[in-house]
Amino acid sequence: MSQTATSSCGCSTSSKSDTATYYIDNMDCKNEEAMIRKSLGALDGVSALAFDLKQRTLAITHTLPSLSAVEDALRSIGMRPQRRAAGLTKTLYSIENMDCPSEEALIRSHLGKLDGIEALEFDLNQRTLVVTHDEQARSKMESVLAAIGMKAKAQADGAPSSDDRVVFQIDNMDSRSEEAMIRERLGQLDGVKTLEFDLPERKLAVTLNAAAPASMEAALASIGMRAKRAESVQAQVAPAVTVAPDRAPVAQAAKAGNGVTVSYRIENMDCPTEEALIRDRLGKVSGVAKLEFNLMQRVLTVDHTLPSSEPIEQALAAIGMKAQRQGAAGGTTTVLQIAKMDCPTEEGLIRGKLEGMTGIAGLQFNLMQRTLTVQHSPEAIAQAVKAIESLGYETVVQTTDEPRDAYSPAPKTNWLPMIFSGVAAVLAEVVYWANGGNHWVVVALALVSIATGGLSTYKKGWIALKNLNLNMNALMSIAVTGAMAIGHWPEAAMVMFLFALAEVIEAKSLDRARNAIRGLMELTPATATVRQADGAWLEVPAKEVALQAVVRVKPGERIALDGIIASGSSAINQAPITGESLPVEKAEGDQVFAGTINETGSFEYKVTAAANNSTLARIIHAVESAQGSRAPTQRFVDQFAKVYTPAVFAVALLVAVVPPLAMDGLWLDWIYKALVLLVIACPCALVISTPVTIVSGLAAAARRGILIKGGVYLEGGRKLKVLALDKTGTLTHGKPEQTDFVTLSGDQPMVQRWAASLAARSDHPVSQAIARHAKQAATQALEVQDFKALPGRGVSGQIAGTLLHLGNHRLTQERGLSTPALQSTLEGLERQGKTAVMLMNESVVLGIFAVADTVKDSSKKAIADLHAMGVRTVMLTGDNQHTANAIAAQVGIDEARGDQLPEDKLRTIEGLAGGQGQVGMVGDGINDSPALARADIGFAMGAAGTDTAIETADVALMDDDLRKIPAFIRLSQKTAQVLTQNIVLALGIKVVFVALTFTGQATMWMAVFADMGASLLVVFNGLRLLGKKDAA
Repeated sequence: MSQTATSSCGCSTSSKSDTATYYIDNMDCKNEEAMIRKSLGALDGVSALAFDLKQRTLAITHTLPSLSAVEDALRSIGMRPQRRAAGLTKTLYSIENMDCPSEEALIRSHLGKLDGIEALEFDLNQRTLVVTHDEQARSKMESVLAAIGMKAKAQADGAPSSDDRVVFQIDNMDSRSEEAMIRERLGQLDGVKTLEFDLPERKLAVTLNAAAPASMEAALASIGMRAKRAESVQAQVAPAVTVAPDRAPVAQAAKAGNGVTVSYRIENMDCPTEEALIRDRLGKVSGVAKLEFNLMQRVLTVDHTLPSSEPIEQALAAIGMKAQRQGAAGGTTTVLQIAKMDCPTEEGLIRGKLEGMTGIAGLQFNLMQRTLTVQHSPEAIAQAVKAIESLGYETVVQTTDEPRDAYSPAPKTNWLPMIFSGVAAVLAEVVYWANGGNHWVVVALALVSIATGGLSTYKKGWIALKNLNLNMNALMSIAVTGAMAIGHWPEAAMVMFLFALAEVIEAKSLDRARNAIRGLMELTPATATVRQADGAWLEVPAKEVALQAVVRVKPGERIALDGIIASGSSAINQAPITGESLPVEKAEGDQVFAGTINETGSFEYKVTAAANNSTLARIIHAVESAQGSRAPTQRFVDQFAKVYTPAVFAVALLVAVVPPLAMDGLWLDWIYKALVLLVIACPCALVISTPVTIVSGLAAAARRGILIKGGVYLEGGRKLKVLALDKTGTLTHGKPEQTDFVTLSGDQPMVQRWAASLAARSDHPVSQAIARHAKQAATQALEVQDFKALPGRGVSGQIAGTLLHLGNHRLTQERGLSTPALQSTLEGLERQGKTAVMLMNESVVLGIFAVADTVKDSSKKAIADLHAMGVRTVMLTGDNQHTANAIAAQVGIDEARGDQLPEDKLRTIEGLAGGQGQVGMVGDGINDSPALARADIGFAMGAAGTDTAIETADVALMDDDLRKIPAFIRLSQKTAQVLTQNIVLALGIKVVFVALTFTGQATMWMAVFADMGASLLVVFNGLRLLGKKDAA
């Protein structure tokens, strides 16, 4: 960019700079910013560009005598610039019916299109809007506000309001009931504008413009509140001010005062959708300075300068968030590793022990990782650990910021006691049948079997009974003890052995699911070859390699860390990250990922992420976090099991007692039937059926480059009925390519060479597309002399003494070369969504080159697959409707909507939601974040190199292959089938054995064999998802 002008004497002299501001309604993302920078950066006289994408404004500092070249350049790349006037004014409006983002979006969409509007600043909590505008726009914007139903009132003549802010200390106000009573009473007073409650501090802040504090004190006293006036602050509203022409709009300053930090435990906040919703709502609360989310712990930390936290809590309640303020003394989060906790039985026992303990604020179990996250007061964790260990579970305290270990295999099982137990149980049965009944040898063998195989079960059962918890260990202990008491020694031994054996096999099977993702860490080498300061190469442990260090990779080696290639090139197998089966060519400047395989060349790269923060490590962490969240089916099963087990236990007691007493039945027979029922009452097969299936599905998806952020989305995928898709980067490649070439005059190869030679000298995106196409076709460029950029039109230069121009339709018109036939051809290309440029000499147009953002090869197949699954597709794009229709026709999209700004996309998703089935949205995870957050399932494309997408999307596709969405839906359908099979199998076996019990045909060992067999069957059935290549 040029910042100086040259005087007639050849000296360089500073020119007086000026600033022009444009509103560009179709500029709302970094792609458009980059395109504008390239286009305007080539203009002499443009010295600086300042972008405000949120306000869609561009401030240009320049020394140009006229801005026509700037405006032409913007229009040539599809931008719609509107010049903003100089002398601007700020007007404050109070809008009583504006209190949510949908109204803000409505106002932005209407006022933003008016000439003379510079900036809009919203405060939804206070229901105010500050508009920066020129004088001519005032009447128009008030008419527009009225037309869309907004009750807007401007501050007269910019005079400050005389609002007072009064704070009361009310020592007997500490609950919601008192708050509601006060709201009702003070709400009847004239002049009371806002009420802000701080119940923990027993403070009430009132903003008023008429009522005297004395009348409020009387009103409070009339309902029994002991209110004492604490302080009063004049609440001044800034008057309308004139903004200097060369100054950018200034945002409202934060309220003065010392910052306060408050933390909330939000039970129903556990996914990026809720985070986006909360950010959107609290972002409008004046005085909120910073938000920090921990979705795993369901904790929100807010930094604010408000007199109380009441507006924050009201805003959270308004969007359905169940926020519980953590203690002022400071809440602490601790992660406990509990080695023997891996099924709902242990969870229920630990939860019963810890819930209600002083200082324990929250518990979050992750059975697949055997961790318990505890929110607590600082002094409470020691008592919590002691309580868990009193249940017989060894507990290790972890720090939440320690690096994640690489994959570690499960501890080895000592099979010797189990073998002794099994042999003794079988021998007891043999001796019993050989002797025709019990014998002291039978009793001895049974006791040996139970002692070697069942002591751990007895120990856990006794702990459960002490804590009044009827888990499967307690039920099995009672059943085995009862069998021994009535003389069924061989059966007691066999039941205990089968139960213990099934538990071991089940644990081993669960370890497979648990480590399905962690095993990916084995793909990352433990060391890397790092360049030292003296230029030597040294093998260093990967976890010790510093950021920006240079690492060398040879052919056939795995890449140890994430980085950017500094020199060299290669083909890299990225299957562990993206699921792509074919190697991807990588060269200097391209990103590489830890765990991927360098197949051909040798290269060096700079490290961009530590070993424990690589893309692969973040994928593993995200999936493990998702494994800890409960899917809808799992929540249902857990609730069912809570009722089922006590109910069957009660029935067993009745079976043991009622028939002998009421029907003169034999005590031993009916007690035996009751013991069989106790074995059947174990809910293990049922409760384990869901988590193992969900975990296997999440792991199977991650192995294929589909990162699902929780079981709720894995289950919900099969319910998708409508899928909205962004165009750029989703259906298309996101960069223009030459699609058509037509020779109108002259030799075709020479016309192509001339155009390529001119295009290679330009940095305009359209010219670059023509140059790339020529390079791919091995077209040799010719020498160009007197090359010139023609802003807003194209370029020109002399080749072999011939003056040639490469430019748009405007250039052909200005040179008098446009004909009706040419115009008809250009209109046809435009209807196809293509941009056309012409190569011309002084007298004739030689050829037409058409450029467009090309559709990915995979998009058409993906859309066809979606249609076959009954999913309707809608394309949302900021491009014009002609382009939208053309792209939609190419790939088979059902409906195309053009000219869509982010708020338009949000409104479209809101309109689609609420019908039959769920609504999905596919975007880049950044620019489409409002629509992604509003959709039932938000998909982010190409997330491998994007931290934001991995963190915020419901489902992150690690590459840009749209076919992964049909694969995700198929996996969701298969997961639902397996869940149904498991639940039917688990319940069906129990129903059969209950019937057999009452007919006298079921025995205890048959019941335990069936129950534990059912547990193993559902586990193995769930694990099948890990091997389903076609499912994902």
